[in-house]
Amino acid sequence: MPSKPKLPTVFPTVLHLLAAAASASPEREALVCGTDRLTYEEYARCVTGYAAVLREAGVRGGRVAVILGNSVDICIALLAVQAAGAQVAPINPLLTEHELVPLLEDIDAAAIVHDVKLIAMIQSVSKRVGVRRQLVVGPGELSLSRWRSTPASIEPDMLPRPEALALLLYTGGTTGAPKGVDLTHAACAYGVAGLNSLVPTRPEMERLLCATPLSHIYAIAVGMYNALYCCGTLAILPRYSADALLDALENEAITMLVGGPTMFTGLLGHESLPHRRFPHLRCSYSGASALPEETMRRWERATGSPVLEGYGQTETGGGVVFNPLEGVRKPGSVGIPMAGVEVEIVDSATGTTVLPAGETGEIRIRGPQLMAGYRGRPQDTAAARRDGWLYTTDIGHLDADGYLYISDRKKDMVIVSGFNVYPRAVEEVLYRHPDVLEAAVIGVPDEYQGEALAAFVVPRPGCRIDADAVVRHCRAQLAPYKVPRRIVFVEALPKTAAGKIDKRRLREPGGA
Repeated sequence: MPSKPKLPTVFPTVLHLLAAAASASPEREALVCGTDRLTYEEYARCVTGYAAVLREAGVRGGRVAVILGNSVDICIALLAVQAAGAQVAPINPLLTEHELVPLLEDIDAAAIVHDVKLIAMIQSVSKRVGVRRQLVVGPGELSLSRWRSTPASIEPDMLPRPEALALLLYTGGTTGAPKGVDLTHAACAYGVAGLNSLVPTRPEMERLLCATPLSHIYAIAVGMYNALYCCGTLAILPRYSADALLDALENEAITMLVGGPTMFTGLLGHESLPHRRFPHLRCSYSGASALPEETMRRWERATGSPVLEGYGQTETGGGVVFNPLEGVRKPGSVGIPMAGVEVEIVDSATGTTVLPAGETGEIRIRGPQLMAGYRGRPQDTAAARRDGWLYTTDIGHLDADGYLYISDRKKDMVIVSGFNVYPRAVEEVLYRHPDVLEAAVIGVPDEYQGEALAAFVVPRPGCRIDADAVVRHCRAQLAPYKVPRRIVFVEALPKTAAGKIDKRRLREPGGA
């Protein structure tokens, strides 16, 4: 049984982290994105300068939607909104007007901070939902780094109360309509400290690379907040490409990579990977969705550094379970709870009976970084948060050492001829086939079995594979009722804005 991790220093808010870093290490490089480079002193000046603009816009006590892509600007904007006394709601800039309208109606924003390229759409949306203030961000004079030379610092009156609301983030909506998740400043601060209890960062030594969207809790917590915690450098890719990421790993002396399963899959298929060298890379984080064991092993062989898989939700303020950097890492497991976090497995029917090690059930979590609730949804909040526990609707088990294993989402379970089948287990088998690049399994109606499994398979580039070969591969490793009845070959799988495989789209009419 591994020893329980110890909680390192917890700051009141992440703005306290920025203020401390700017005071202690003003010349330390804080942000890198293309040719943009800011020190911690410049970072703090920019946050202070833009916070003043936001206060003049009257946002204090309200909510501000930030619709920006990966950049130095989004980091400044997210913190500046909080320094202005408002709650920040990051939104992916790739969303359409149709997708934006319900989110902005729910946010009831005092203002929208958005990319200059989105002016036409934001003006249209703002009229529809009644947002009066739109603040444009872009190159040159519109860049939020324009305050980098302005003598200013984060003053005590800009530091929020820990119990105040800090973030409003929307769930991925892969199993239903997105819900707004309210997170306090204290929850965010505890979350990044908890992460460091399992994956400790080295003060003023780490260089983190983030290519996942900074509008998503994973990149915010594990990338942006984590870099602040260790007074490290956050290198940001404006948009993902395998070449750009591999170049950045080498040229920026990256020590920690914030990635996800689809990213690792793409990099492993890139022709230049065997010729690359990453002597500074200590580890890679993997989150947002399940990482196939074979992908983990291949990445570790290719880079010489471990992948640390973790688990969390928007409702948990990011990861709450991770494989430790220093200690036992178990392939197939998402790790052990961070310091201050409790994880239990309960029966899926009532959620009241705690199950012993090895038995599968619903995962529930308790800890200081959990959401305050779903915005404007008291019934959903009451259903998810009961007696201090967050019921995740995810299915898994704990082993004798307290390591958590995820089987699947409760709502993704497929009942085949009366048997419960969790698609994750079938996907793991598909990923072991040497010619399979990506795979996703869903349930589809079946007259004989009630439900049957359909597998969507992306072949590796240059490989020829047929459905019979896939079925034979599955039959050798799975019980008959777990073998997919339908094999669908596709060039690519649909992804959500957060980079997860979008099974909801696969379930739409015609998807299977």
